[in-house]
Amino acid sequence: MRADRVFAYGAAAGLLGDLLLGDPRRGHPVAAFGRAAGAVERVLWRDHRGWGALHTAVCVGGATGLAALASHSVRRSRTASIALTAAATWAVVGGTSLGREARAIGDALAAGDVEVARERLPHLCGRDPQALDSDGIARAVVESVAENTSDAVVGALVWGAVGGVPGLVAFRAVNTLDAMVGHKSPKYRRYGWASARLDDVAGWPGARLTAVLATVAGGDPRGAVRAWRADARKHPSPNAGPVEASFAGALGVRLGGTLSYGGRVEHRPVLNGAGRAVQVDDIQRAVRLSRRVSLLALGVGVAARALTRRGGTS
Repeated sequence: MRADRVFAYGAAAGLLGDLLLGDPRRGHPVAAFGRAAGAVERVLWRDHRGWGALHTAVCVGGATGLAALASHSVRRSRTASIALTAAATWAVVGGTSLGREARAIGDALAAGDVEVARERLPHLCGRDPQALDSDGIARAVVESVAENTSDAVVGALVWGAVGGVPGLVAFRAVNTLDAMVGHKSPKYRRYGWASARLDDVAGWPGARLTAVLATVAGGDPRGAVRAWRADARKHPSPNAGPVEASFAGALGVRLGGTLSYGGRVEHRPVLNGAGRAVQVDDIQRAVRLSRRVSLLALGVGVAARALTRRGGTS
């Protein structure tokens, strides 16, 4: 079977599996990668960029190599190739768990139970929950849904369309490693530099596609484009900026502003300043937009892979 059809059937099945099953509570392959990466870090850690780059190369290269070996071993079987693609897609995307956590926090806020919402917020993002009131938690959830739509779904599908199973696994390895060591804490400022920069590069196409699809699928295309063009560059992250700005414009809300990470207060620029403040109901709207964007991203990836193959054989 042609590689584009293997990806189409396998990725669709994997995305359906995520929709129906979500992430497993035990034995998740991404968690296994995280444990392996942590073990490598304990051996290699030095307060030096070079050692951090070696850590990145070993972890990402090892995961991608194993995925390539698995893909090569089943290449002669159509059924096995589709099954492997489906399993890899299900393992690396996380749209259902993202929406589930966001809705749980929204339900707690709607019930007036801010303490429960604070307890659940760390499952979704790294903000300091005790520093946030109800409105601040709602805003943090919408921002996290927007950013993770790119990181947890669209980016993986983009690289899956480019590189099949190895592409899917490589993207998730890069993204996971960035979450582990790519932040600017004293311990990882130098050691995590390579992981953070590689994540910026790997996330670039998925972030732009997410922004485009949020503009198409949202309720206010003009507002999404306006916020993207005016505010995306103000965000400290080159990839979160377009995604959060386009979501803000599409939903008609205002994102950004003051936030706290690990006791460190940041004053980020406001995205879509003409929008209104985020309300609890906007969490559900953001989750629905995220799901539409994810399904559209699958269609774009399948179509791009088919067109690339057709162009290569014409």
